[in-house]
Amino acid sequence: MDLHNPPPDLYGRPRADRFMRRLTAFGDRYGPALGSPLLRRSPRRPPRRPTPPLQLVVTARRQVAADAVELSLADPSGGPLPAWQPGAHLRLALPSGRERHYSLCGDPADRTAYRIAVRRLPEGGGGSVEIHDTLHPGTRLTARRPRNGFAFCAEPAVLLLAGGIGVTPLLPMAREAQRHGLDWQLVHVGRTAGTLPYADELRALDPDRVHLRTDDVHGGVPTGAELLAYAPRGAAVYCCGPAPMLAAVQRALDGSPSAALHFERFGAAPVTGGEPFTLRLGTDGPVLDVPADRSALDVLREARPDLPYSCHQGFCGTCEVRLLSGTPHHRDRRLTPEQRAAGALLPCVSRAAEGETLVLDV
Repeated sequence: MDLHNPPPDLYGRPRADRFMRRLTAFGDRYGPALGSPLLRRSPRRPPRRPTPPLQLVVTARRQVAADAVELSLADPSGGPLPAWQPGAHLRLALPSGRERHYSLCGDPADRTAYRIAVRRLPEGGGGSVEIHDTLHPGTRLTARRPRNGFAFCAEPAVLLLAGGIGVTPLLPMAREAQRHGLDWQLVHVGRTAGTLPYADELRALDPDRVHLRTDDVHGGVPTGAELLAYAPRGAAVYCCGPAPMLAAVQRALDGSPSAALHFERFGAAPVTGGEPFTLRLGTDGPVLDVPADRSALDVLREARPDLPYSCHQGFCGTCEVRLLSGTPHHRDRRLTPEQRAAGALLPCVSRAAEGETLVLDV
């Protein structure tokens, strides 16, 4: 084939093909126009503008369990709030400067207010105590728009497993399952009936689908197999609760009639597969040892108690620090490759190889 002198026609005929002649003329005319500055799409998108925080006000407060309060949060001007889906959480900036995530437990169809419920944890990081002691109707707060790391997929058959205050993301899921006519069951476990929030609201959806199981009445903490026995065949399981409950459900999943597991933890997952490494605070600062079974954030906070944090799970970005040198093992679910290359690090989940030293701008 002569590539330098191609035939005028695809089939080698001496005359030029009419369709190809017109197509070539079209390309010659409009091709340059498509590359003009007004039409050309840049391969590198400009950075997105940061989304301004929401301005919220506490409009109502009520006790929903022995150690849990519910807050209703609204736009101070009375305008509609950003939409959300079951499983979403709200990142609140508290008056002290602490930032905490709380699951939205209201109705996604209600755009006039967000509802959160917070259990008081005296031995926690101080966020729940601050909410219980200082947030009352009229208090102004800022928050990030709702985000969802525990999305409800509305499978035809669903089992919802809640441990104590872990019912907060599951309540909107139960409401959604009832609204769409799904085959759903919900099991809510806790120490006593007084520690289970929203029991009446759940029963009002369908008393035959809601099962309250308390340790004092049923002889102790249920096993994973006992919880999964409520699952319809082929059900997707959504579980939110303390780590022992989640671990029990994970171990028993293969022997149950359920088909899939979605879960959300109360706090940080246990450190697994970790190696000991060190942190240096600044180029000439102190060196901190990070054991194989502890997170870098926990070790950092012992030296810098004012270091902000929230989710402990690598998705909120509150604890972000700047890496000056060293090779980290990023384990987060938030930072982009560009952010990591620029030195961003989330010490709540990220680690390093054994013997490695990460130098942080802290």
